Amino acid sequence: MRSPSYLSSLLLLGIPAVVTAANCSASYFQSIIPSNATVSFARPVVNGSTFEVPAGDIAYPTSPTHMNAACAVEINVTSSAESAFSFGLFLPDAGTWNSRFLAVGNGGFAGGINWLDMASGLGYGFSVMSTDTGHNSTSGDVTWALNNQERKKDFGYRAMHGSIVMAKQITEQFYGKQPEYSYYSGCSTGGRQGLKELQIHPETFDGVLAGAPAWWTSHLQTWTLKVALFNLPVGAEHHISPELFPAIAKEVLKQCDVQDGVKDNIISDPQGCNFFPEALLCGRNVTNQTTSACLTPPQLKTLYQLHGEYVETNDTFIFPGLNLGSEAQWGFLLGASEPSSYGTQYVQDMVLDDAEWNYWDFNVSIVELADQRRPGNATADDFDLSPFHKRGGKLIHYHGDSDGLIPTGSSIYFYKQVLQTLKSKGIDLGSWYRFFLIPGMQHCAGTPTNMDAPWYIASGNQAGDLGPSPNAVHSVPGFSDGRHDALLALMDWVEKGQAPDEIVATKWKNDTAGALEVERQRPLCPYPTQAKYKGQGSMDEAESWQCASLYNAAARYAEPEIMMMG
Repeated sequence: MRSPSYLSSLLLLGIPAVVTAANCSASYFQSIIPSNATVSFARPVVNGSTFEVPAGDIAYPTSPTHMNAACAVEINVTSSAESAFSFGLFLPDAGTWNSRFLAVGNGGFAGGINWLDMASGLGYGFSVMSTDTGHNSTSGDVTWALNNQERKKDFGYRAMHGSIVMAKQITEQFYGKQPEYSYYSGCSTGGRQGLKELQIHPETFDGVLAGAPAWWTSHLQTWTLKVALFNLPVGAEHHISPELFPAIAKEVLKQCDVQDGVKDNIISDPQGCNFFPEALLCGRNVTNQTTSACLTPPQLKTLYQLHGEYVETNDTFIFPGLNLGSEAQWGFLLGASEPSSYGTQYVQDMVLDDAEWNYWDFNVSIVELADQRRPGNATADDFDLSPFHKRGGKLIHYHGDSDGLIPTGSSIYFYKQVLQTLKSKGIDLGSWYRFFLIPGMQHCAGTPTNMDAPWYIASGNQAGDLGPSPNAVHSVPGFSDGRHDALLALMDWVEKGQAPDEIVATKWKNDTAGALEVERQRPLCPYPTQAKYKGQGSMDEAESWQCASLYNAAARYAEPEIMMMG
């Protein structure tokens, strides 16, 4: 560390800091950070104003509005001779700081500081941080990784951990005391980042909120490529055009809605639905499949592959398939004439370091090579979470049942592997790790228009989807408590010992309207229980539902099977 500053003297005297122009300045922060770090900028943010995101942040360009007063800082850190990462930090005025630290996550392969989710965290009063993961790119651009092993490490784990450590040190210096508690919230890649951090550094967080985690990088990204190849080339007889996806979604909803015990336009138990896809077969003399909304036998085979597990030679399990009810998002991975860059560029730039590799050459050896090389050490597959449990950490893990980007089954698989690993050690998961499925929620946020399922729980990447000025939102408007807000539920669990037996999800009549009017609320239940209608009262009210086993779900999942590669 460099020579002590004026604030360092205050720290020794136990005098808390106040955000002023003097200590919210580049010179002040430069005086308290290590020599391998430099201040990009530091400036006060006035209460009620807009924080202008730097123009170069192409992954998260939206400028948060209606900000709480804070000091905004960006720090750049040299991580190796070939790499560096940056992180942003919002430090609320001392009078509004809740004495807690929050780190928020990223999405896809994005290289950028997530100022939008940081602004949401600031609304609670957190000192809140986000890292750019060591590069600058949009979510689907992986070309930055080509032939750069150090950048891969930054993306995989190093930038997140390094940013957290330094951000905590700055927070302590700035306020004159350590944060009393530290939390994490992220979804998708953000979910993976949270799980990875608690696996390699279990002391970092007191509580982690991890959504739809992209934890099994080597299998998820190669599955992303394989699932697209199931539906290609476009001119093949087995190809299902995007125009037919709504017809498939309609038939899935028709069959699976009622099978979960109540007709409410929500598929509450896609894993338990006995779907009969042959109902979609075309009859005689069909000349226009789109208007007839039907599939040919070759297309039906493709549908089986999309919904089914990706299994290779000798019944080797690679990755779960897309959930029934996820069809509304299929256009993201299946709607183009070639596979998504999330799969192709992962293989080219992360695994092979060969930008000329042709995706038609894909086979299981690529998956095996990805497992062997573990680019960036990004995969979060250490299922022994006992060190995190031992130090008293709490984990809330969730995944949308209608996720069309990361199959919901990957989270179920993760939970089962942790259970199988720790049960033999006598460690009960329910006392510190709870997993929630969110019926009808898509990837991290939102719901198909034909479902209108409750999905909002104030988790990673969600606040930006609400209101005409979405960046002003934090918590759950009108329901800012631990029953409706997953982050507050996590805080209640960590600080008060109140475990979340349910989290109530909310759906508004118009999620982007200024005045949010509740359309539906429903409890989410710790896996493997599910919300069951009590038989009376409005199905749109949470009080009409209770957490219970459906179709003997507890027995079905009591003994998790091991489905490891190889």
